[in-house]
Amino acid sequence: MSSILFEIKDSIAFIALNRPEKYNAFNREMALLLQEKLEECKAPSIRCVYITGAGKAFCSGQDLDEVVDPKGPKVVNIVSDHYNPIISKIRYLEKPVMAAVNGVAAGAGANLAIGCDIVVAKRSASFIQAFSKIGLVPDTGGTFFLPRLVGLQKAFALTMLGDKLSADEAEKMGMIYKTLPDETFNEDSIAIATTLSQLPTKALALTKKALNQSFISSFEEQLHAEEVLQQRASATKDFKEGVQAFLEKRNPNFTGE
Repeated sequence: MSSILFEIKDSIAFIALNRPEKYNAFNREMALLLQEKLEECKAPSIRCVYITGAGKAFCSGQDLDEVVDPKGPKVVNIVSDHYNPIISKIRYLEKPVMAAVNGVAAGAGANLAIGCDIVVAKRSASFIQAFSKIGLVPDTGGTFFLPRLVGLQKAFALTMLGDKLSADEAEKMGMIYKTLPDETFNEDSIAIATTLSQLPTKALALTKKALNQSFISSFEEQLHAEEVLQQRASATKDFKEGVQAFLEKRNPNFTGE
């Protein structure tokens, strides 16, 4: 069975990490296959990407059996060849990427989640920066995103102490968008993805670009970026449709163009 489940339905690409017997821990095969599927998500027909885990976990991080295997990849290569490309593909994909955290998200799994554009989690899910427990440094973009989401003090504490956070705590801390009831998690999270898939895709992509750029821009540079990106957004068919729908007092029918 494939370590990544992939399905396109109603303009949404559904990706499930699929090593449930290992709590969806990453090995080389799964990491490279996820990269491949994220590349496929560049197709214009896909307007939203939804990432979750099969079984009880979202992702428990790196499969350590692979790390200690003399024939396996070295840790530095796991970071450079597996995780860095994955998180880069997510950040530069020109459409919303949503993480639906259905269980524990630990180590690289936690940082894969918070590197997505919108993160929702089951109320029973949890997040753990587990790296210090085995003498490693947070990777998969964790040292970039975590302090920007929760502040430097909390980022230091979470990464050094390796505290386990409940989904509710993660939401209150600003690490994730929101928690959802376990009983209705699938339908509630897919409803958010459906909404995203029906919005003006190019405008969302430009918004994502602006927010990505804001991490490294000065105030003046960001104002200029908004000006340039707004010009591009106003040239789309969806902008014209949005304005026309507003004037006609009807719901817009965005096509992602």
